Amino acid sequence: MSHSHNDDVLWVMHMIMHRYRAKQFELLRDGNYDITQMEAKVMSYVGRHPDAPQGDLQRFMERDKAQLTRLIKGLRDKGLLTSCMDTKDRRSMRLTLTEAGLEIRKIMQQQGQELNQLGISSLSEEEHQQLLSLVHRVYNNFKQE
Repeated sequence: MSHSHNDDVLWVMHMIMHRYRAKQFELLRDGNYDITQMEAKVMSYVGRHPDAPQGDLQRFMERDKAQLTRLIKGLRDKGLLTSCMDTKDRRSMRLTLTEAGLEIRKIMQQQGQELNQLGISSLSEEEHQQLLSLVHRVYNNFKQE
């Protein structure tokens, strides 16, 4: 029996996310926002977790401290992110989006919703719910490790 990547569920999920991120990056670039995909990921996390400790972001991003420090510096230099010392742990920095960062994140969220709608546009509501349930189960299989 021959095996095709097209039969591999995780490969297909990976390709969906690759196309999603490529389209999102294209929309950001076309909107004249000078933001990389990694910067967008940082902004998305910090937007969902205002005043987040840098260590939490590092665990979420699964990147080394030096790479994350460069990403944060780039976003600060662009005026999209602020960082301040944690009053309880002076070794830690707290991260918050600026007004400009919040505005771009809002645009990213709108684009994400539009791309989500595009992705499920051919599914019935029942198929959408079934797919969501199955994907959550696959995700949870990896959380149990």
